[in-house]
This record gives sequence, structure tokens and C-alpha cells, in this order.
Amino acid sequence: MKNLIKESEQFILYSLSDGVYAAISKPGQGAWSNAGIVDLGEALLIFDSFSTPSAGYELRRQAEDMTGKKVKYLINSHYHGDHTFGNQAFIDTTIISTSLTRKWIEEKNKMDDVAKEIEEMQVYLKSLKDQIQKNQDRIMKASLENQLNEMTKVLNDLPIMKIVLPHVIFDEKLIIEGTKRKVELHCFGGGHSPSDTFMYLPLEKIGFMGDVVTEDLHLPIYNPEEFQLILDKVKQMDIETFIPGHGNVGNRDILYTLEEYLSFLIKSSKEAIANKVPLESFVENVETPSKYKDWKGIKGIQGNLSAAYSYYSGE
Repeated sequence: MKNLIKESEQFILYSLSDGVYAAISKPGQGAWSNAGIVDLGEALLIFDSFSTPSAGYELRRQAEDMTGKKVKYLINSHYHGDHTFGNQAFIDTTIISTSLTRKWIEEKNKMDDVAKEIEEMQVYLKSLKDQIQKNQDRIMKASLENQLNEMTKVLNDLPIMKIVLPHVIFDEKLIIEGTKRKVELHCFGGGHSPSDTFMYLPLEKIGFMGDVVTEDLHLPIYNPEEFQLILDKVKQMDIETFIPGHGNVGNRDILYTLEEYLSFLIKSSKEAIANKVPLESFVENVETPSKYKDWKGIKGIQGNLSAAYSYYSGE
């Protein structure tokens, strides 16, 4: 059960259990993804740091003010900026990720020339505005508008942003023991990104899933085959409450829905390849099930159908 604690400009705080909190992002306000706060007993653990330093600092302030304790650990679920650009707010803590996630943060998120980053971002934002004006599809238009709002918040923080790397790494499993509770970090591989970590609280049966699980979102897929294996392993765990990387706190239904979505992508792609249907024709003509038509995402289901087709065709 979740209980609303308070709202900030960027996110809403919910209590999930004594000492366990979910920070659910508000659309277009600079948090972009969800985060978690866990009271270990003597100190706090934060799961993911949001997409801007401003939101990261606010997350830390709210966590420490609410509990009267200091943050000791920050977990990065994967390398994407909407989960890691707030890292600098936790620069004096122990930042943890898999070795592969650290490598990708360092390589993909580095900013050598801030002025150039700002210029490129302004060009990208202009392209989003052009797409919004031209697009007539209600869902796609809303997706593009949210992308524009979120990336504008990132642009606003670019002059102060520092890329802060994890400095404690693991590969498959790490247990952190506190005086009050323990948490388990698991990485079963890479489905959404090359390396996807989630956090499991066994006593409370709560999972902070990063982007292993999301709600009503065509989140880009990195490896459909591995993603399916990851979800199958998660399904076997005793998790009752799911905090997705994007979306609202949910139960196991959110897991089953994503599993069905992934199965649809894989099955459709394999059938098209077997029947020698060209990629462009496949993506344009596949019939999207009605239950996915209101899902958001700037590439829509077509982006993931294309990714699955390319993966299984070896392109």
C-alpha cells in the first residue's frame, strides 16, 4: 500500500512501508524517471538520481529532511541520463553500479564541451518543436511534448551539470546490509540497456525496477531476447510491489503486461522475417493491439518492432 507523503515541484513522495519511499516523477518537471529512498537503519540508500542535478539535489534534501539521516549509498540502475544526470547531488556518497553501466556512463554521457552540448541541445529542441507542429496523432504529440519539456529542463541545468561516475561496481548481485534492513541489487543482463540493475527488498517484497519494468511506455529495447529472459527471472521472485522506472507504483500486473508486450514484438518480428517481409513494410503494416495504442514514447511501437526485427534478422 502506498501513502502520499508530500509533493515537490519535480516529484511526489509515497511511503510504501516503514522507511521505504518511492519518488514518482511529475511529467516535464526535470525528474523524468522514478527514484527510491530506503532507510537502512543508520543511513539512507537512494535508487537512481533523476535526470537533472536540480531534481537530484531536491531528492536528497527531501530524503534527509524526512528521515533525519544522511544518504550513504546511491544506486545507478543503468547508464541513461534520465536516471544518472542527478548523480552530482550525491558526489560524497558511495555510488554503485555494474561495471558495464559505469563504462557506458563514462563513454556515452561525457561532456567535454558544455557550449557545444548546449548548442546541440537547442538544435534538438527546435526539431522537437517542428515535429510537434506537424504531428496530428494525439499520443505521439503528447509524447513529443513531454520529451520537449523534459529535455528543456536538462538544457537549463547543462551549465552546472557534472558527470559523476559510480566508484563501487558489481556484476550480478550485491547485498547491502543495514541495521534495519537489507537490500539486494540484481542484474540479470541487458534488455533496455546493455546492463539493467533493479533493487529488491526481500522482507517488504518490494522491487525498485529501474527500466526493467515500465508502465504504458514504448521504452526503447536494447536486446529483446535478453529482456524476455530477465522478465522471466523477475517473475519467479517474491515481489508484490513494483516501482517502475517510469509510471506509477503497481503490482505484478505491470510485469505481466510488459511481458505480453515483449512477446508480441518478438513473435511479430520473427513471423515477418520467416515470411520475408521487408522491415519497412512490416513496421508500416503491423496491426498494433488496442491495449498498446495509448502507450507513449517518441518512437512508438514502431521503434521497438524495428529493433526486434533488426535483432532477429541479424541486421
